[in-house]
Amino acid sequence: MKKFMNEPSAAVDDYVVGLVGAHREILEWDAGSRVLQRREVPLRPKVGLVGGGGSGCEPTHSGFVGYGMLDAAAPGQIFTSPVPNQIVAATRRAESGKGVLHIIKNFTGEVMNFGMAQEILYFEDIEVAQVVVNDDVSIPDDGETAGRRGLGATVLVEKIAGAAAEEGRELSDVLALAQKVVSRSGTFAVGLSSCTPPARGKPVYQLADNEMDLGIGISGEPGRERVPLESAQEIARLMVDEVLSDLSPHEGAELLMLVNGMGATPHHELYLLAGELAAAAEARGTRVIRQLVGNFVTSLDQAGAAVTFLELDQELTRLWDAPVQTAVLRWGR
Repeated sequence: MKKFMNEPSAAVDDYVVGLVGAHREILEWDAGSRVLQRREVPLRPKVGLVGGGGSGCEPTHSGFVGYGMLDAAAPGQIFTSPVPNQIVAATRRAESGKGVLHIIKNFTGEVMNFGMAQEILYFEDIEVAQVVVNDDVSIPDDGETAGRRGLGATVLVEKIAGAAAEEGRELSDVLALAQKVVSRSGTFAVGLSSCTPPARGKPVYQLADNEMDLGIGISGEPGRERVPLESAQEIARLMVDEVLSDLSPHEGAELLMLVNGMGATPHHELYLLAGELAAAAEARGTRVIRQLVGNFVTSLDQAGAAVTFLELDQELTRLWDAPVQTAVLRWGR
């Protein structure tokens, strides 16, 4: 293992120190409660947004704290959910008078710990709502598993719900929008390698040079099937078929496409794949009218990529285009 780090046990804290140092105008870090929060205080009461999850998936959620997205984030240790007390502290810091929305990826630890935090907060004067993101179409939604994992749609929920919160909408409205994004989104991921958690010091599993892993997660989990490596064009067709067959958008539907690297895939390859994905989506009778390409929901140093499609309408498009200022996403302000 070769990584830029000090002690593996301090990797998360050292990362946060560097992140906040580079974006002091946006972020603050409370080391005692282990909460990242938005430095800019809202000018009027608004719904607060809180995200959190295992580190190693950066820039989710830490890179999306700021105007137009999250008000606070609780980063756990590598691939480990934040503890309930962290989430409680983040919620208190995000509250400005209109309640707080918890955005939760559908992983067992995160669902459990956010649920425990909500129970603790029940006795405080903070209205809390939750949305669970479960956009991973590689997992059957048949009741035989813990359900579909939360992947790239998490970023879309945070952006669109964040824009609605900045408009001053009520908690029930922001929650309904977040749920709408989840219901209209789907993600499929392909791995070309495993990842190497710092404390482990070696890859989680081995993948041959001529293989690809279909349906990977974001915590080092292997996919559902290993198959021979194909061309970018064929991989794109497979990914689009998986997502759009599940979503069943109407003919001529306008889509937002998120092409997400898993941490070790170069931008050259991500943009090459994005071109093939857009062409494959349009060959199925849809129109890709918004794109976001880069590393947004990663799995440490894993090679691979995921595609997320969101079927847009006029309201969702407007909220996506609304101003945002975070460490990672910045436009229109």
